[in-house]
This record gives sequence, C-alpha cells and structure tokens, in this order.
Amino acid sequence: MRLIRNIYIFCSIVMTVEGEAPELPEERELMTNCSNMSLRKVPADLTPATTTLDLSYNLLFQLQSSDFHSVSKLKVLILCHNRIQQLNLKTFEFNKELRYLDLSNNRLKSVTWYLLAGLRYLDLSFNDFDTMPICEEAGNMSHLEILGLSGAKIQKSDFQKIAHLHLNTVFLGFRTLSYYEEGSLPILNTTKLHIVLPMDTNFWVLLRDGIKTSKILEMTNIDGKSQFVSYEMQRNLSLENAKTSVLLLNKVDLLWDDLFHILQFVWHTSVEHFQIQNVTFGGKAYLDHNSFDYSNTVMRTIKLEHVHFRVFYIQQDKTYLLLTKMDIENLTISNAQMPHMLFPNYPTKFQYLNFASNILTDELFKRTIQLPHLKTLILNSNKLETLSLVSCFANNTPLEHLDLSQNLLQHKNDENCSWPETVVNMNLSYNKLSDSVFRCLPKGIQILDLNNNQIQTVPKETIHLMALRELNIAFNFLTDLPGCSHFSRLSILNVEMNLILSPSLDFVQSCQEVKTLNAGRNPFRCTCELKNFIQLETYSEVMMVGWSDSYTCEYPLNLRGTRLKDVHLPEVSCNTALLIVTIVVIVLVVGLAVAFCCLHFDLPWYFRMLGQCTQTWHRVRKTTQEQLKRNVRFHAFISYSEHDSLWVKNELIPNLEKEDGSILICLYERYFDPGKSISENIVSFIEKSYKSIFVLSPNFVQNEWCHYEFYFAHHNLFHENSDHIILILLEPIPFYCIPTRCHKLKTLLEEKAYLEWPKDRRKCGLFWANLRVAINVNVSTTREMYELQTFTELNEESRGSTVSLMRTDCL
Repeated sequence: MRLIRNIYIFCSIVMTVEGEAPELPEERELMTNCSNMSLRKVPADLTPATTTLDLSYNLLFQLQSSDFHSVSKLKVLILCHNRIQQLNLKTFEFNKELRYLDLSNNRLKSVTWYLLAGLRYLDLSFNDFDTMPICEEAGNMSHLEILGLSGAKIQKSDFQKIAHLHLNTVFLGFRTLSYYEEGSLPILNTTKLHIVLPMDTNFWVLLRDGIKTSKILEMTNIDGKSQFVSYEMQRNLSLENAKTSVLLLNKVDLLWDDLFHILQFVWHTSVEHFQIQNVTFGGKAYLDHNSFDYSNTVMRTIKLEHVHFRVFYIQQDKTYLLLTKMDIENLTISNAQMPHMLFPNYPTKFQYLNFASNILTDELFKRTIQLPHLKTLILNSNKLETLSLVSCFANNTPLEHLDLSQNLLQHKNDENCSWPETVVNMNLSYNKLSDSVFRCLPKGIQILDLNNNQIQTVPKETIHLMALRELNIAFNFLTDLPGCSHFSRLSILNVEMNLILSPSLDFVQSCQEVKTLNAGRNPFRCTCELKNFIQLETYSEVMMVGWSDSYTCEYPLNLRGTRLKDVHLPEVSCNTALLIVTIVVIVLVVGLAVAFCCLHFDLPWYFRMLGQCTQTWHRVRKTTQEQLKRNVRFHAFISYSEHDSLWVKNELIPNLEKEDGSILICLYERYFDPGKSISENIVSFIEKSYKSIFVLSPNFVQNEWCHYEFYFAHHNLFHENSDHIILILLEPIPFYCIPTRCHKLKTLLEEKAYLEWPKDRRKCGLFWANLRVAINVNVSTTREMYELQTFTELNEESRGSTVSLMRTDCL
C-alpha cells in the first residue's frame, strides 16, 4: 500500500483558467494527470479541487463506489484503455458537475445505468458488449450530445430507447459485429454518424442505412472482402428518406471494380460531398467504365486523398476520364502519385481542381482542356517546369486562385506569358524562378507568394502590378528592398531572410501604402544608410513584423548581434550637409582662436623658441657634463639693448674687465661667428659662459633678440646650478610694458631678484662689489688663459668684417 501511495504523488497537476479575462478569472480549473502509470486502483488522495482527471492507459479493472467521492467538482473523467469489466454509473452520483466520461477501449460487458443529468459526452465504444448497452435510463439523459457505443449485435429495439434524444454525434466503434438488423441505424436522431468497422465486415447495408441516418456519415476500415451488390441490385435498393450530404470513407482497401461500385452507388444518393482518404486499391478491372451512369445526381465534390496502388491492370486514361467526366464542381486527387490527367474533349463544370502532391509534368498542359468555369487550381508538389505553359492553359479559364508551389518552375525572358485578368491569388513559392518571373505575372494579381526561389532583384522594367496588395519574397537573394513604383497599392511585404544590407531610400519614399513589413533576419549593415529604415518603426505607421529581435546587425563586426533599435547613429555623421557645416564652424572657431592666441600671446615666437630649444636639447643630450665644462671660456655673457650700449661699454665693461684679466666678458660684437646664424651665435655664447648678465631697461623688454637670449638662459640647458642668471636693473620698467611671453622676467622683477643701478654715484662702489661677488668663478689656469687669448685675437681680426652682421633691434 505504501508503494501505491508513493506512485500517486507523481500525478502531475496543472492549473488552468476558464474565460478570456485572466485578471478576473471566474473559475479555476485543476487537471490531474495520472495516465500511463500502471495503476491498479484509483488513487485515494486526489486533490478535492480537481476538475479534470486522466486515468487512461493504466491497469484498472474495477471501479469502487467511493473512488470519486472526494472530487465533487469533477467535470472531465478519462478512463479509456484500462481493463474495466463492469460499470455502475451510480459510482458518479456525487459528481454532479460531470460532463465528460470516456470509458472506451476497456473490457466492459455490462453497464448499470444511473441518471447523470448533466452528462454531455459518454463514450462506451470498443468494449466487449454482446448487445448495445442501452436501457431506459439512457433515454433520460437529455443533455447528452456525443455518445459512443459498441456491441457484437445491433437491433432496432436497442436504438429505440434513445430515438427521442437529439444527438450531435454517435460513434460506433466495434471490435466484432456478428449481426445487424436492417433499419436499425435510421432510428437514431443524430447529425453525425461515425462507424468504425471490424475487419472482414460487410459494410454495404450499414452504408445504405447510414445514408438514411445523418447528414454527415463517416465509415472507417472498409476492405475488399465485403460483398458488393451488382449495379442492377443497387438500382432496386430503396434510398427513400436519404439524409446524408457529406460522406467520408477512411482506411479503404479495395479492388478497382469495388471502388467503381461504391462511386456508382453514392452517385445516385443524396450525397453532395464524397471523400475517400487513405485508400489502397488495385487489381484487374473487369467492368466497362463506359457503363457508368452519370445521370440523376446531386454530387458536387469528390475527394481522393492519400491513394496507394497495388498491382494495377487497368488503363489509366480510362480511370482519369471516369473521374473527369463526372459533371461536378469540385474534384480533388492528391497524394496519389498520379503522372498524368485527361479531360473530356467537351466543356466541363469544374470550378475547383486539386491535384496536389502528385507527379504531374508539363504534358498536362500540352492538350486542349476546356474548363470555362474553373476558379481554383491547385497543383503544388508536382514536377511542373515551364511557367509560360501554365499561363497559356489558364488564359482560357476564368481562374482566380492558382497554387503552383513546390514544383520545378522556371521562366525564360524569351517565353511569352498570357494570363487571364481574373487571377488574383498566386502561390509560386519553392520553385526555381529568377528575376524574370516578374515579366510573367497576371496584371490583376492581388496576392503573390514567391518565397524560396532564386530572385536577386525586382527589375525596373517590371510590368505594373497596380492591384498587388500582398507580396512575399522571403528566402530569396534580394540585396535591397523593392521599390513600389510598380506596386502602388502594396500594403503587405515580406522580404525575410534575404541578403539585404542597407535598404535604399527609394523604398521609404515610394512605398507609402505599405502597412506591414517583414524584413527580419537579414544581414543588415548598421551604417548611416540604414538610419531611415530604422526610423520606420518609430516615425511611420508601418508594422514591422518580428521587431526588434529579428532585426540585428551583421556588419560591422563590432556591432554584430546588436538589435537595430539599440544602434545609435549620430545625425551629424549621417547628414552630409550638417557635417560640412559643423566642420566649417569648427575650422572657423579654431582659426579664430589660433589667430587670437598669435596676436595676444605671440605664439609664433614660442614655436620658434620651442624649435630652437629642441635642437639644443638633442645636442646637449649627446654631450657629457665634463665636455660642457671644458667648453666654458667666459665668466659672463652680457645681454643688453642697443640703446643701452653706451652704459655697457663705458660703465659695465671697464669696471669688470681689469688689466689682470681676472674676469672675461663675452660680448656679441667681439665674438660673432659669420659662419653661424644669429640664434646659433647666441646659443654658443650662453653655452661658453658661466653666467649670463641681463641689463634690464624699457628698451630691453622691447627688443626681440633680448627676449631670445633671456629665454635660452632661463631654460638652463647647459648648467646644473640655478644661479647662472644675473639681472641688472638699469632703469625702472613698468609691468605693463613687459610682454606676456616674458612672464618669468616679470616674476623675477616682482621678487626683486636683481641688482639695481644706483642713481647716487657714491653707491656705485657697492654695486660693483656685489656684481663681482655674483660673478665670482675660478676659471684661470695657464692653458685656459692661453686658449682664451688666442681665441680673442682671432675674433678681433674678423670683427671689422662682421659688424654688418650684428644683431639689430626688432622694433
């Protein structure tokens, strides 16, 4: 018992809700699935709220009266495919809401009836009843709509007990049928009657009585062992009070002559729609097909579906003509491996022809076929190859709907097409059609399916399809969206799974009527060309099918997989005019800024200084400190304005240079090298001097070369110490006179880091003493003095020839 309880917990429970308003469900449904679990008893711990209980495909052999007491809300109970032998409907007396009860495919031999007033579906088919399990109580189930029965014997008295019930469907599923009392079936009052026959059963009388019973009759499992009556006997059979208008025969295995008899019999009944599916027939035909009587019929539709042939000894042309001579509206022969079809040489009344899933070829259209009433032609899944042949055939008909999908169709440019103006719907999918197909289309076409072909582009010289509303070109090789200049009424377009990188602007501009677009799963290149297409979803009324998950970037690689709606394309980078204006504005702003800086901050001067410093820095990097020290020849280099030269020559030089030569001064005029530029001479003088003396005055700050000399001395490229600059303030300098580029000089003046020339001559002694202390550097060795004197004499000889090259004031 513990093992059984452990099994019960595996019954799956599913919650469902009835009604279409999920926010306010009126009633919750609970389904408990205990099927296919090898249960031998009904679980005792069923959830009380269960409304649907599935116990099918188990090993139940008996139902107890208390099995379903706990599930009082039960509506659907499925007990099929078990081993139940006896049934007492009183078992369900506490299940007042029970509507559906399925006990088919058990081993029932007897039923004890009990009134279940709310029951609408009861299936007792495929059981082991000897007679029909019907009693008086069954006739009281006034709500019963679908009833399934079985029994080895059928008698009129059985059905008379429920004759007053207005049933929707009666299903008779037999395991065996040993006796049938003629006239029993017509007693039933039902809209549909479905009979599943056991093997080796003569169905003829059941067919005849079934036609008198219901509007829809379906019979399953008809084999060739049934005893068919001759044509003369058929004419004598009484078919008064015939009701059936729709007849379906399923799983039929017959000789050809037997099928001929069925067709002939049904032809003269009330049947309007006759369908035979899953049929196998063959054998040698002995009957004369010309003997078929086509008179006195109300037949409108014949369908033969899923036809299989055994060894066949009949002339196929006679078989085809037997069917096409039937003057009916609708004929279907599908999945029959039919290689050809013949029509009579006179006009027929066919309005609908369906020859799908056969092996028909172009030979079908090489004979004249007169179909003046044909509106629908379905030829999908065949072996047709030439589209122009189909057009020539269709041109002689009022065809409206044409399905040529899943063939081998092609069209060449030199082939002429002639379609009737009535064609409005055409399916050409799954063929081998290329761009040329657009030159072979009906002008009045409204719905066109060309998916899964080999189309690369829609030619500009395409005929104008002014009525086209729906176009499907998915799964082709298009590289751009087609424009709508030839399809002015196009409202639905499907170009999914093509090779579209960047849809052109022509589509956006010309396809104003398109309301539904499916362009997903294309390898989009997310550049500026795609901007207008991305905006379709936001700024137009077009519904983008599959947006946004099906619309992703393929290129560039850094955006692969990114959804189009997440791609940001700046307006300035996608609008050429705006980009040009932006660049011009930026250039103007930068130009004005540079001009302002050049005028206000003297940038050219800084650039020249920077260039000269860079060259000097590279030279200094290659020279060691010892070599730099050995290059020193002077105690001081004097920088001054030409306007202050008298003070320098009359005051400064005489007081610094004594006869003992203890202090050596470098003057520009003395040691100028004509082989070098002015800037190179200045750099050389500063390099060969321990100190640099700057004579400051208003004239100094206005002199360009004085700035140059101060700049190089200040950046200290040749000295390790920081006291190599000596400032002498000859005359006071107003700060406003100092250029902005000489900010360091201005700082030193503010800090008073200078020697001021005294106005009182009595204080000059102190001035010269302080200056000598500032210059004090020991450089006097015998060899150095000798080299220095030699250098001085050589330069004095050339001084006369170089006076013209002396520096001049910039201002």
